[in-house]
Amino acid sequence: MDATALVKSYAAQDITPDAALTEALARIDRLDGGLGCYSARNADAQAQARAATERWAAGQPRGPLDGVPMIVKDNLCAAGMPAAWGNSELARRRVTTDELPVARLRAAGAILLGKGNCPEFAVEGYTDNLTFGPTRNPFDPALTPGGSSGGVVAAVAAGLATLGLGTDGGGSIRRPAGYTGLVGLKPGLGRVPRAGGLAQVLLDFEVAGPIARSARDARLAFDVLDEAPCDPAILSATRAVADRLAGMGCHVTEGTLPLDLSPLSAVWGRVAEIGLARYLGSDTAVADAAAPKYREMAARGAVSTGPELWAILDIVRDLRNAAAQFFDQIDLVLMPSSAAMPWPATEAFPPVIDGQPVGPRGHAVYTGWVNAAGLPAIGLPAPSDDLPIGVQLIGDMGSEEILLDLAERLEAAHGGFQWPAMAQDGA
Repeated sequence: MDATALVKSYAAQDITPDAALTEALARIDRLDGGLGCYSARNADAQAQARAATERWAAGQPRGPLDGVPMIVKDNLCAAGMPAAWGNSELARRRVTTDELPVARLRAAGAILLGKGNCPEFAVEGYTDNLTFGPTRNPFDPALTPGGSSGGVVAAVAAGLATLGLGTDGGGSIRRPAGYTGLVGLKPGLGRVPRAGGLAQVLLDFEVAGPIARSARDARLAFDVLDEAPCDPAILSATRAVADRLAGMGCHVTEGTLPLDLSPLSAVWGRVAEIGLARYLGSDTAVADAAAPKYREMAARGAVSTGPELWAILDIVRDLRNAAAQFFDQIDLVLMPSSAAMPWPATEAFPPVIDGQPVGPRGHAVYTGWVNAAGLPAIGLPAPSDDLPIGVQLIGDMGSEEILLDLAERLEAAHGGFQWPAMAQDGA
């Protein structure tokens, strides 16, 4: 069952968080050896489940996620576990505080099962690293679940967690969600606050967001991760003003994407190189443990200049301005989540798509611009006969709720999450 149904079952005393955790742990023991979802496990999970069981029995749940088993991507800090980021040095360091999105999940009662494997520094479209190895797609373990939130999506799709928290710096929630039949929300810039985490290597492109087996679960988690609560009286007054504006005739106006993405494509690789140069230059132990590929990226980034970085920021500014003008005319954009189907799990990217040779980001052409523009988007499954196929809806700033509403309607029309064959018994 999904998280929403699980919470309802807790309230009805049909199942306890203790029992739900026991089932999740059994599935991890049975399936994760062949999938490689988890890079770390939370030793306190059973104690947290017992406490949640007691709260539900007393009719006093901590929050809307009390007792829900979750997995968190391994580039997010969660106290008591490493934030390995695919790096052997970071894997030896135990984090003592929660990053803000993780803290919000814990405050809502979520049980953190562990950390989801990701490529080193989360700058790849597949999930493999020298420290933990590859993560595999539960629909076909010979294939990748994508990246960089591959460990999280594989775990949620196989029932090794009920919900997941990933990050998306260029499609890293939406593409993997598409490869595993899940719903993944990439919030707009600033909608899910970040604080107390690892260094950013992708400017402000990367955001944290929920990964789920249903749109309603994505909403359930997003409501916890979202910005600070607002007094109901203030909300009521704001709605009254909105109604008045509507009465005055204000409305939202509704082809080919009218944005020139070529300047962004030309500098995309430099963003990660410059970010890695800054980070690895500040921590030589992590740099020494990094795979040669990422040390080489950092070396290229280290020779960047101030004018070059300023030129990149100009490109981002121009794109955001153009996107703002575009969304003055339309409500939403529907696009594929990825240009390619999943490819072999140990390969970095598919070299050919539809018979045409492509580069490392050929599969990712539909997603990165959304991050650079700071826009919200939701990835969700489309009807398919074989492996899952994902599409994304992209909205204007502040349109996350609209995206979730439409995702729920599409889900009702097309059917919900379909389990992979290895996990047909459900979770």
